[in-house]
Amino acid sequence: MIEEKDLNLERAVLIGVITKDQNEEKSKEYLDELEFLTFTAGGYAVKRFTQKMDMPNPKTFIGTGKMEDVRQFIEQNDIGTAIFDDELSSAQERNISKILECKVLDRTNLILDIFAQRAQTSYARTQVELAQCEYLLPRLRGMWTHLERQKGGIGMRGPGETEIETDRRIVRDKIALLKKRITTIDKQMAVQRGNRGKMVRVALVGYTNVGKSTLMNVVSKSEVFAENKLFATLDTTVRKVVIQNLPFLLSDTVGFIRKLPTQLVDSFKSTLDEVREADLLLHVVDISHPNFEEHIASVNKILGEIKSSDKPTIMVFNKIDAYQAEPFDDTDLVTQRTGAHYSLDEWKSTWMNKVGNNALFISAINKQNLEDFKKRVYDEVREIHVTRFPYNKFLYPDYNYEDIE
Repeated sequence: MIEEKDLNLERAVLIGVITKDQNEEKSKEYLDELEFLTFTAGGYAVKRFTQKMDMPNPKTFIGTGKMEDVRQFIEQNDIGTAIFDDELSSAQERNISKILECKVLDRTNLILDIFAQRAQTSYARTQVELAQCEYLLPRLRGMWTHLERQKGGIGMRGPGETEIETDRRIVRDKIALLKKRITTIDKQMAVQRGNRGKMVRVALVGYTNVGKSTLMNVVSKSEVFAENKLFATLDTTVRKVVIQNLPFLLSDTVGFIRKLPTQLVDSFKSTLDEVREADLLLHVVDISHPNFEEHIASVNKILGEIKSSDKPTIMVFNKIDAYQAEPFDDTDLVTQRTGAHYSLDEWKSTWMNKVGNNALFISAINKQNLEDFKKRVYDEVREIHVTRFPYNKFLYPDYNYEDIE
């Protein structure tokens, strides 16, 4: 749990649902992540509200009784923001705002806000702005609710619709302009990637906040921004790395997350070209996170969406220094032993054993097992390099080419 140490943080309540597709444990996990997102955006989660229901209410997401509980708490505790764990429709957002009379955000809106804060380059800012405009377009009607309260009559017919349509046209024009700008930048970046020649490309991929940028800094001896917050890195960073005498390009890409807004997936697809064009993926996993297996599944799902799931991949289980197995009482006949109780050695003998040499266990921040990591990456890059440049034998005489031929 995040403590309210800074009184300047924006106070918020978090709201989620427990359904047949999302049980209580899953709901708690998503709200934990939503709380971290809120903290990353500059807020503090004062309280959580959850409700069991077959499916979210199409009008207000949660039931009327629970909504009244939320309204009373917000009113009594001077809360300025209500954040919902799932994406709200424009109608839901409008209805909830009328009831709660405070700022209403959903998970998508929150992630977009974090991306807007973190975008440093003009390219990243353009991509985020495009995603925001596409998110905003169907929700414009909620911004003209003050016109709904006007009486009808002479001179009062249709002003709201006129202003909404005007705004929609402005946003559509903006979207078209941003897409054109992104297309231009994509062509420039494609030329840049082409100018790198046929040097072997390695890309770091993984869930957000797993330590990709820290690993990038350690391996490339660079100063990529790294912080213990979600989406610390948005812009793809490419560095030339030399292990022993073998050079290759290493890319640090934007982190993935569950329930990633479709607008961001679409607008950041060009950024993920570094992943699509990579020869080798280093899938970094925070093994100290209790749900790291689900994080792996989320990343694999997005890799499939961008047609990169069949690339050679090394699983890099990071943060082994922070891993702690939950204690388990062998005399307890009720509690069932799960993966949370496994030691690292026990984990290595599970499905990870099938990964074989393509699994590494390191601590980037403490540089633990980093030499093993470098050796494994070197071997993989060397094999790709020699296959691509068989005439380079004289340039790299220390290679054991016989193993490859």
